[in-house]
Amino acid sequence: MNKVYPDAPSALAGVVQDGQTIAVGGFGLCGIPEALILALRDSGVKGLTAISNNAGVDGFGLGQLLETRQIRKMIASYVGENKEFARQYLAGELELEFTPQGTLAEKLRAGGAGIPAFFTKTGVGTIVADGKEIREFDGEQYVMERSLVADVALVKAWKADKAGNLVFRKTARNFNPNVAASGKVTIVEVEELLEVGEIDPDAVHTPGIFVHRIVHNPNPEKRIEQRTVRSA
Repeated sequence: MNKVYPDAPSALAGVVQDGQTIAVGGFGLCGIPEALILALRDSGVKGLTAISNNAGVDGFGLGQLLETRQIRKMIASYVGENKEFARQYLAGELELEFTPQGTLAEKLRAGGAGIPAFFTKTGVGTIVADGKEIREFDGEQYVMERSLVADVALVKAWKADKAGNLVFRKTARNFNPNVAASGKVTIVEVEELLEVGEIDPDAVHTPGIFVHRIVHNPNPEKRIEQRTVRSA
């Protein structure tokens, strides 16, 4: 089975549709599948529910899909760097399911492991727990969180072999492995594409069984985030 596609648009072809739930890896601007996000924007699909730790920044990452109004709902943890996100949310144009960061990671991990729900103390007594089942264990209250399974998962990896075994680099390893496991169809953008057997099995972070399509992007933009606190 050939998992390697010539470019991002062809990897998305026949997979993405209006109204789907799309999980996207990355943390801030680190480890985001930028070529796949751009191709998703250009595909014109709309009405998407996007699962991601954050919503990118204005004009880059998922911020591009917000500008084109292709996302109707965000399931996210941190959204403070995107002015267009804030504008749409405050105007009632965008639905938000705000989720604590650790809970979001576990919801994705559980979805990939076939676990439908779990209990956590995080969010008890806050708006995070509104409308959710609360149960007591050993005298402590816990909120039930449903796991997340995406129609399509978009992932960024450092290395992959042609069977889809993945290696992530440093901070990019935070959400990407869980996102990869959570997708019914997982599409990976990778910087280095190797032959099968060239990756030490002990170095594999995500086995190829979770990966359906691979795109080689050897020269990603790799933006960094900078915060200016005073003028020079």
